[in-house]
Amino acid sequence: MYSKRISRSCTKPKRCGSKNILVILGFLFSLAVIALITVALTQNKPLPENVKYGIVLDAGSSHTNMYIYNWPAEKENDTGVVQQVEMCKVQGPGISGYAQNVEDVGFYLNQCMDKAQQVIPKEQQHQTPVYLGATAGMRLLRMESSLLADKVLTAVKQSLSSYPFDFQGARIITGQEEGAYGWITINYLLGKFNQTVSWLRLLPRREGPQETSGALDLGGASTQITFVPLNDQIESQGNSLHFRLYGKSYNVYTHSFLCYGKDQALRLKLVSSIQDAENGLLRDPCFHPGYEKDVNISEFFNTPCITKDKKSFPFRRLQIQGTGNYSACLQSIQKIFNTTYCPYSRCSFNGVFLPFLHGDFGAFSAFYFVMDFLNLTDSSLESVITKMQTFCSQPWEEVKAQFPNIKVKYLSEYCFSGTYILALLQLGYGFTEDNWKNIEFMGKISGSDAGWTLGYMLNLTNMIPAEQPLYPPLPHSTYIFLMVLFSLLLAAVFFIGWLIFRKPSCLQKGAV
Repeated sequence: MYSKRISRSCTKPKRCGSKNILVILGFLFSLAVIALITVALTQNKPLPENVKYGIVLDAGSSHTNMYIYNWPAEKENDTGVVQQVEMCKVQGPGISGYAQNVEDVGFYLNQCMDKAQQVIPKEQQHQTPVYLGATAGMRLLRMESSLLADKVLTAVKQSLSSYPFDFQGARIITGQEEGAYGWITINYLLGKFNQTVSWLRLLPRREGPQETSGALDLGGASTQITFVPLNDQIESQGNSLHFRLYGKSYNVYTHSFLCYGKDQALRLKLVSSIQDAENGLLRDPCFHPGYEKDVNISEFFNTPCITKDKKSFPFRRLQIQGTGNYSACLQSIQKIFNTTYCPYSRCSFNGVFLPFLHGDFGAFSAFYFVMDFLNLTDSSLESVITKMQTFCSQPWEEVKAQFPNIKVKYLSEYCFSGTYILALLQLGYGFTEDNWKNIEFMGKISGSDAGWTLGYMLNLTNMIPAEQPLYPPLPHSTYIFLMVLFSLLLAAVFFIGWLIFRKPSCLQKGAV
């Protein structure tokens, strides 16, 4: 009896005290959980977007384009965050066309630079970098006269320096750079440089590099091919580049064929065909039936692409009459490719080493513009050839009526340009019916133009790190998920503790 009374007197106050403690703990716990979730949802929102801008001018052989890019400042070393927000085509020829009147270059660039001032907020203009890269047109001008090329660049620098941007310079980029930056651009936009990580992005998986896409670029004065060959077999070191991007190494093959852009290639082709002219009349299969044009012979030779020993002809003017024959056009184009000499195990043309083609290729710039006009971007090689045969044989008057809004100069050259692309890809680079499907003709990727300019800016602004960050930050959504999950786990622990605590016993129970 005495033992039982002591047990009951011990139990009652403990139960009373435990209820009070539970009420206090429950109240504090509820406040803590609510506060934890509230902070997670409100205080950890992404920082207000701090957008940075960059401007690149692509000074090509036939025209100049200005591209404006922006990106979130806090994600500047991530992949795929830079986007194109504006493109402006400068009216007029390329800057090399101003070699004899450099004082007009400033007015030439005004329209697009004024547009940039409208697009980029005034308070950010002073920290927005501006780059101008000149390509094959200026490379040819420098071959003719380095003095004239320097004068053009000086005039360009003076013009761009007058704007309230952070002008970083204007220079002539090499063909190798043009090819490499184009390769970087398309693989960056396609997400091929992304590091594959686990679902919580805590530890990167140890997986091999993603398969990159090759780059095929065609301009007015040059063309570039760039890709990662199988087993990194590059026999010519002058065509080899090494990149380390986001912790991965890439041995890249690249070559730029100066004078083999579509405009210069047409000149090469016409000069090689002049020997077939009779009394100054050239019947040319690369122009539509009924097309006629009278040109001065000297116009063909104001370029370093035509050697001096070919400049003597018995007539000064040439009358071109189109005959519209695809097969004959292809044969005449093939003459400008020298495939008889190769000092390596294999070559493209003109004795230039070319590894075996490997992987997918993105074909952009004039490759895309020409094939898109001809509606051939998604066709098989056999279908492309059939459509080219039909297109080239169309009467000129019929073609003009079909495309009344296209300038005669450009419209008249589409038969040649389409045929030239086929000759370059097949005879020059070795594409066949089997791997033609690996070519994707691309104009834009995720809203940004495919081309070398984005890769150029990414390189100069150091926005592509050599190494992948060891501990990439958690996405906002993942952070919220973890906060809520741990809060629920904490609640479960307290609940289990409560279940245990609500059935107390005296330490002395059973000891008396």
